[in-house]
Amino acid sequence: MRADAVRNLDTLMQVGARVLARDPSASIAQIAAEAGMDRRTVYRRFATREAMLVALFAAKLDGVERVLEEARMAEAPVAVALHRYIEGLVPVSRQWPVEFHHLESDDEEIEHRRGLLRARLDEFVERGSREGLFRDDLPPGWIRESLHELVRLVAHAFLDMEPPRAADLVVETLLRGVGKHP
Repeated sequence: MRADAVRNLDTLMQVGARVLARDPSASIAQIAAEAGMDRRTVYRRFATREAMLVALFAAKLDGVERVLEEARMAEAPVAVALHRYIEGLVPVSRQWPVEFHHLESDDEEIEHRRGLLRARLDEFVERGSREGLFRDDLPPGWIRESLHELVRLVAHAFLDMEPPRAADLVVETLLRGVGKHP
């Protein structure tokens, strides 16, 4: 692609992610208008709204998978890997704010990648439970989903918070809760 086409696609993707995060039912026309582009330009790149959603989720998954690798979830000490993961995930979540549950598609590749991601996180949580960092008496998926919600909260409700501080806060909240401890 030409450099200007790459810039236009990047702009379109970034704006699309923000618009759809705000309004999951937003149309291609709304996204195009906010991006300052003609609707036909958007349709040349994405034949349908669903195709744009799939591209956005693929971009988000690329970022999450990169963060998982960099955090060394299977090799690093659990607490270190957890902090690295959150610190890397906050910027990815801010860049791609659209949530996976908004995907209205049965795209097999995206679903396969999401399943692999959940499995890797579940393995990490199980390792954390075995090593005594996480409780082992909670329902399956509870810690993973709690982690997801805490990252979503800090990434989108506290935009001025830098990722290292955000990771500190999420780890502390996940491990100690919000109650006062003696």
